[in-house]
Amino acid sequence: MNSRVVVAAKEISKTLGEGAGQVQALRGVTLSIFGGEMSLLMGPSGSGKTTLLSILGCLLSATSGELELAGRSTTGLSPEQLAELRRNHVGFIFQSYNLFPTLTALENTCLALDVRGVPLDEARRRAAATLEEVGLTHRAHAYPRELSGGEQQRVAIARALIGKPSIILADEPTSALDGKNGKAVMELLANIARSGDRAVLAVTHDPRTEPFADRIVYIEDGRITGSTRSHEDESEKPNDDDQKVASAPATATK
Repeated sequence: MNSRVVVAAKEISKTLGEGAGQVQALRGVTLSIFGGEMSLLMGPSGSGKTTLLSILGCLLSATSGELELAGRSTTGLSPEQLAELRRNHVGFIFQSYNLFPTLTALENTCLALDVRGVPLDEARRRAAATLEEVGLTHRAHAYPRELSGGEQQRVAIARALIGKPSIILADEPTSALDGKNGKAVMELLANIARSGDRAVLAVTHDPRTEPFADRIVYIEDGRITGSTRSHEDESEKPNDDDQKVASAPATATK
């Protein structure tokens, strides 16, 4: 197994709101995400899953703690530097797809390269190749309204994948899909992770996603409460700090 650490969070805390409405969303989270793995972050609503995902992807800043992304510390980086780090190393997938209705699948995929200043001809060539990778060559010129939910999510995956990110972060990628399409999307994400040294981390509370994971991390009340792996061979496990602090049985936190 590839044990390259793509994202490392240490003692991450996040406070939201002010005064009487203040909420401690994260409480000292320590977590490493490894290349070549499909990881799930599971927990009930309000457990801090999406907040943690946003911090790992440099969309939010932590109130305290340290974060490294692709070997670079985010401490002291300006908003512009964080945006550049995010563009170069993070791909996002959202449950609502976030596709532009007036753009084709090919054009929606190209958008991720447009913000990087890639010439249009090259962007279209790479978009076509990426759509082929996710099995949508035959739908490249279809608009979102002409695509099924599963096909729209595949376009969103292609858009996240085209920039060759170090990590893909997916927020409830199967919540709007039926069982068949949800399974297909999870198989695709797992294959993307295992085909190279890219990491995939999906936030979910859907138990149907569990069979596709190399690793499941459980979170509740802003704390990591457990971590399990699909492989029983202890010799293949990385030295992961979050497993040291996770003493509660994983089954108790589902």
